[in-house]
Order: sequence, then C-alpha cells, then structure tokens
Amino acid sequence: MARYTGPKAKKARALGEAIFGPSKAFDKKKYPPGMHGNGRRRKNKSDYAKQLMEKQKAKYTYGVLERQFRNLFEKASRKGGVTGEVLLQLLESRLDNTVYRLGIAPTRRAARQLVTHKHIVLNGVVSNVPSVTLRAGDVVTVRGKSQANTVIVDSVKSKSDVRKFGWLEFNADKMEGKYLSTPERDQIPENINEQLIVELYSK
Repeated sequence: MARYTGPKAKKARALGEAIFGPSKAFDKKKYPPGMHGNGRRRKNKSDYAKQLMEKQKAKYTYGVLERQFRNLFEKASRKGGVTGEVLLQLLESRLDNTVYRLGIAPTRRAARQLVTHKHIVLNGVVSNVPSVTLRAGDVVTVRGKSQANTVIVDSVKSKSDVRKFGWLEFNADKMEGKYLSTPERDQIPENINEQLIVELYSK
C-alpha cells in the first residue's frame, strides 16, 4: 500500500505548516529546512512555485500520492461545480479521512492504518480500502472486537466533539459515525488554496 514514509517534520517545514498534526520539531523551527537555516535570504516564490506548494500541501495533508491525486483532480473536473471545491470534497469524503474526522484515530496516518488492518466497518461490511469515497447516509463503525483498542479508545476520549464538522455525527457509546452530507467549502478547515491547484493542472 503506497504512502509517504519520509521525514514528517522536514516536509512540514518545507510547506510552512504542521500538516501532519502538532509537532514540537516544527514549532521549534518554523522555517524551511536547509544548511543555512533561517538566516538565508530567500527569493520571492514564482507563481508556479506557489501553485506547486499548494498541491503538495493538499497531497501530504490527506496522505495521497501523485497518481491518486491527479486521478481525483480529473474526477473533480468532470463533475459539475467549482473544480477546486469538488476536489477538496472528494478528499474529505475518503474513508480514512472520515475515520480521522470522527475522532476514531488521532491522525490521518493512524486512520489509514486502522482501515487497512480491518478495524473499520462501512455499512455493515469490513473495509480495508482507505480511499473508498463515502456518500450521504453511509455508516462508519469500529469493528466489535476492535472497540477496546487503546489507540481508538484514547482518541475518542480526546476528540469527543465532532459537532464542528457539520457533515458528520458520531455516537461514542456505539463507536459509530454517520456521513450526513458532502461538506461545503467553508466547513472544511484545511488551509489550502484550491484555486492554485486548479491553475497548476490547467497549464
């Protein structure tokens, strides 16, 4: 199963955001990596560099590799609506991202692992495919024998309130969540300028 396995703090510093979650290393050095540290005077980025950075930010935030991301963009461009918004909606509707948003996993990487290790049930059927796209009404449940998993229990306790994500609902007692609808752009909290991604792929 392809995924990014490189240094997370270094990548977050290069993109200027803690895209993999809270990081002491990132907080300590909030400037791009390199032998000259923060003292080097950096040139203003070109339009292409800005567009590429936004694409990279989106890819690493959601844990998607280049080919998957390109396919999602092409899918978004074929749908009606604003391409950039549809792209983010498709990323948000992935099963692994939904598991993370529901609070079942502390990070997207952990959510992906829970799915691939068959801890998650989708609409009554065990699913081990993180990239499955959810639709309104889909039900995501922690598998019965996995509900005592320490990682899952601790995550649910620490992220017990998912009401800020208006397109989801979660019952902690049943370890069950529901994908209510496709989120609107203003509901998605990620700091991504999707228009720059559209401009990059439109070249």
